[in-house]
Amino acid sequence: MRTRKFRVTALAAVAVSATLAATVYTGGRASADRRNEDTPTRVTTAEGPVQGVVAGAVRTFQGIPYAAPPTEERRWKEPQPVRHWSTPLDARTPKNACAQPTDQPISIEGGGSEDCLYLNVTTPAGRTKGRLPVIVWIHGGSFTYGDGATYRAAKLAAARQGAVVVTINYRLGAFGFLAAPGLRAPANLGLLDQQAALKWVSRNASAFGGDSRNVTIMGQSGGGYSVCAQLVSPGARGLFSKAIVQSAGCVGPDGSFTRTQAEVNGRAVAKAAGCDGARTLDSCLRRRSTAELIEASASGHDGYRPVVDGKVLPEPPAQAIAAGRFARVPALHGSTHDEMSGLAGLDETMTGKPLTADGYAEKVAEQFGKDAAAVLAEYPVADHPAPGAALSAVLTDSEWSTAALDTQRALARYTPVYAYDFAEAASPYFRGVPRPTSFSLGTGHMVDLAYLLENDLYEPLDTAQAGLSDTVTAYWSRFASTGQMNRDGLPTWKRFTTRGPYVQRLASDRMGRTDFAGDHHYAFWKALAPTVG
Repeated sequence: MRTRKFRVTALAAVAVSATLAATVYTGGRASADRRNEDTPTRVTTAEGPVQGVVAGAVRTFQGIPYAAPPTEERRWKEPQPVRHWSTPLDARTPKNACAQPTDQPISIEGGGSEDCLYLNVTTPAGRTKGRLPVIVWIHGGSFTYGDGATYRAAKLAAARQGAVVVTINYRLGAFGFLAAPGLRAPANLGLLDQQAALKWVSRNASAFGGDSRNVTIMGQSGGGYSVCAQLVSPGARGLFSKAIVQSAGCVGPDGSFTRTQAEVNGRAVAKAAGCDGARTLDSCLRRRSTAELIEASASGHDGYRPVVDGKVLPEPPAQAIAAGRFARVPALHGSTHDEMSGLAGLDETMTGKPLTADGYAEKVAEQFGKDAAAVLAEYPVADHPAPGAALSAVLTDSEWSTAALDTQRALARYTPVYAYDFAEAASPYFRGVPRPTSFSLGTGHMVDLAYLLENDLYEPLDTAQAGLSDTVTAYWSRFASTGQMNRDGLPTWKRFTTRGPYVQRLASDRMGRTDFAGDHHYAFWKALAPTVG
């Protein structure tokens, strides 16, 4: 699909522009109050005791192993049980991220390690008993970058409803999603890692005050596509009861690779590693060091996806969900209003020169070929604050918004769905990164996470944004608890149904129903789809 290259480039634009800065989040309090002094910070899991810490409104336990290190003979093997321990495990700081390239600022510093199957638990302080809902966060990063500990969960855990939030690592890139002829390894080790983490939650949620029968899986971008895959994977059945998908169209073009597509990449990796002999490929790759495999493997945002292997992922998520062959659990699904604004403004931020009307027409022509005239007629520059804003709308609507509504309609035929459009007009951006001056970026790809989780990538929230954050985290924790969105004190949010496709606008100036299809020109893109696909 011609539009695919813009989606990939948009993620790359985020990576190119984002810079990290160090901040410390304490859950809104400078130190633990007296109530928390008696909160136990030692918990006994099924595998052994762990020692955490109280920080403000939450308890945190970091770097807990949920599977044995997938190193040496366990490289490219399914996750194995962790060895039990009796001495309390120091869980006050994170452990290794999974091995990944360091070519982009969203990479984890140092590049991580193959010894990386760890998770982190955040709970409300003072609520150590009872049955809190559990949210398992699956990070994004195009199945190549990121880790769980980067996303701190104090806001979400301490939200009005309260939740136990578990953030996980899973094998990435060539270690988690490599498929090559001759490599004796499952193609979806990253998905199997996610399932192993969910099994850990089933065993251990109650030790942290959580309800193992009330688990929500939640992911954004690559993590969202992971959730789509787990909805379809037989191995994940019964491990979760609700799903939150952010900025990922389960029914769209980008959610999985066929075995053939994956093996094209796999052969390239093997060749780059000097292991292109079919008979010796497996043993050759296993002899390569972590650094050598990272050097040989595909970096960027288009090299890896879950692979339709007939077992872990029996069929493409788009196909399975459209046919109703998925775990029919309540779903919260949505996207940001301006997914592609970062890409649309990238030229301006790099050159200092705003996009011109002629430049906009050229980019549309390059992307849509013979359909460019129709796109320009549907999105005239005069209808937008600047040519860059028009380009942002075109790219957002053609890729992300259309797939979002398709996904919501497909899911709603079989299961309860709540849909949203994250439409804050002025959101925080990435720290130290210049913005275009010709138009507002609104809320672009990844930026919604600044309202839900704490990540050093983002600028701090202002007063209005902090209020929106409070509302959004209350909604998310309410959904995790009950599978519904409404409660006292929150604006009404109706279900999305096939007859009544209700989409909630999330913004500090107005909450409520939005005409998502009209705002994002859905009918136009569906009519054009056969010619641009």
